[in-house]
Amino acid sequence: MLFRTANLSQLVEFDEIIDVRTPAEFAEDHIPGAINCPVLSDEERVTVGTLYKQVSPFEARKVGAALIAKNIAEHLQTRFRDHPKSWRPLIYCWRGGQRSGAMSIILAQVGWAAHKLEGGYKTYRRDVLDKLEALPQSFTFRVICGPTGSGKSRLLAALADRGQPDSGQPNNGQQVLDLEMLAKHRGSVLGRLPEQAQPSQKWFDSALLQTLQKLDPARPVYVEAESNKIGLISLPPTLITAMHASACLLVETPLATRVAGLLEDYRHYIDNPEMLIAHLQTLHRFHGAKQLEHWSDLIHAGDFATMVAELLTLHYDPSYFRATSRHYANLDKAQRVPLVSLAEDALKEIAKNM
Repeated sequence: MLFRTANLSQLVEFDEIIDVRTPAEFAEDHIPGAINCPVLSDEERVTVGTLYKQVSPFEARKVGAALIAKNIAEHLQTRFRDHPKSWRPLIYCWRGGQRSGAMSIILAQVGWAAHKLEGGYKTYRRDVLDKLEALPQSFTFRVICGPTGSGKSRLLAALADRGQPDSGQPNNGQQVLDLEMLAKHRGSVLGRLPEQAQPSQKWFDSALLQTLQKLDPARPVYVEAESNKIGLISLPPTLITAMHASACLLVETPLATRVAGLLEDYRHYIDNPEMLIAHLQTLHRFHGAKQLEHWSDLIHAGDFATMVAELLTLHYDPSYFRATSRHYANLDKAQRVPLVSLAEDALKEIAKNM
């Protein structure tokens, strides 16, 4: 064998990690820091796979080998052209098979210390899931609870930035885990971010693990109360269990302040009222056609404040407190955090005392 193999514990030993899977596979998830140098394009992989199933494995390998050789040659002439002889690349594909093997052999023949990752991405993915089962149990969480619009996410940001002066001194903020930021979703029926899709589940898991690994288990971690799903993203059961058993802080914010904050955060719905009406249709089974028609009338009249206030009191608040009371065992002992204002300066002042 012209190339050598390496395992996940050796990732830091290499100058570059090369993912040779297709762009679509890479976009779904990849080892953090890896670059994508596909040996087959998305379309070429489909072509080879079709030949494998409909003609024969031999014909598929013959066509695939030609395509792989062509694409590796392109990478040699472009991405790898100026790398010195001392360059140490680690190469992986889906299972550490033919695609990464082909790239590793050719790079080794050039004279580079090319290594192939044992088990490929599949091994990395298993490692991520295994660590997400265990790691959340290492932390002491402080869960920020409160109804929709009460400023939980804003307080989380203020805690992370706590005490950081304008002079550029080092940040002495608290440790926070912002799950909604990682999931790119605000966690409610209307929580989709404008013109921004959620990541894949696999990408979220990788990003979550990276975030957790940077946290210090000796210090508390502030996190916002969530259900087991944020939009389309599922949270690890071990993390949810740890959050449910943790100490809670209960944010108390006046209704008018909550409404004003939500109108700021969800400005894209005010600019596109028909989209708001369409997304509200998911509440039909809870409130019926008459209530939805009433909210549509308020939206068409431009009375968003009344609509939001009713949506909070009739839908979000009852469902939120039912869920948190059922799942968060320490909610009745929660520290109360009054938020009269959701302004950044006011939140930073409160965060200093937490």
